[in-house]
Amino acid sequence: MSENHRFSAEELHAVYRAIRERRDVRSGFLPEPLQESTLLRLLEAAHCAPSVGLMQPARFIVIRAEATRIAVHRVFQRANEAASAIYDEQRRQLYGSLKLQGLLEAPQHLCVVCDERSSQGHGLGKQSMPRMPAYSVACAVQNLWIAGRAEGVGVGWVSILDAEELKNLLRIPREVELVAYLAIGYVDQFAERPDLERDGWETRRELSSVLRMEYFDQPYTPAPTPVEPGQ
Repeated sequence: MSENHRFSAEELHAVYRAIRERRDVRSGFLPEPLQESTLLRLLEAAHCAPSVGLMQPARFIVIRAEATRIAVHRVFQRANEAASAIYDEQRRQLYGSLKLQGLLEAPQHLCVVCDERSSQGHGLGKQSMPRMPAYSVACAVQNLWIAGRAEGVGVGWVSILDAEELKNLLRIPREVELVAYLAIGYVDQFAERPDLERDGWETRRELSSVLRMEYFDQPYTPAPTPVEPGQ
C-alpha cells in the first residue's frame, strides 16, 4: 500500500475521533456566539463537500436574530405536539421527556437548503437519480458537523419542523428544498453517548448487522487475511 497520500498517525486519529465523537447536540449551548472566523471555517468545510456534477446546490442561511429564533421555536412546538400524538401512552411519555431541540439556547441557527435553479453542473449525474442534489447537500451538512466537533462547536439537527411553515417564515422560494435546520454554538461538554441511546429511546446497531456481500440478501463474509511472502 502506498504511503504517499496517507495522513500521519496523529492526523488519522484526529479524523476518526471527530467522526466517532460527533454528537447531535440538544443542550448545553453557551450564550457566546461563534467567532466569525470559526463560523466561516465551518461553512467552508460544508462548501467543500462533494456534489453531483459539481453543481454545489447547498445554500446556507445564518440566523442570529432572537426574534427569528423564537419564531422558529414556535414552529417546532406546533410540529412537536403533532409528532407526539402518533405514539402509544408509554412511548409518548418517553418522547415527552426527551430533549429534542436547543433552538432557544443556541446563539445562532443555520438553515441549509437545496437550490437546483442554477445551471451549474449541467445536470450531470442526476438524470437517473434526481435526489442526488439533496444528497449532496446532506454531505455538506455532515462536513460541517464533523468540522464543528473538531472546533469544539455543538451542532443539533432539528427535524421536527413543518417544512412549508419554516420556508414561509424564512422567505425560502417554493422550488428550493429545505434539507436541514441546525442549532449551532459552543457547548459546555459533548456527551459520551448519543442522547437517544442514553435516554433509552433506541440502541445503536453493530456494524456487522448492516453489512451485506454482493447482494442484499447475502451476509457479509470477511476477506481472508493475506499470507505474507515466505510463510
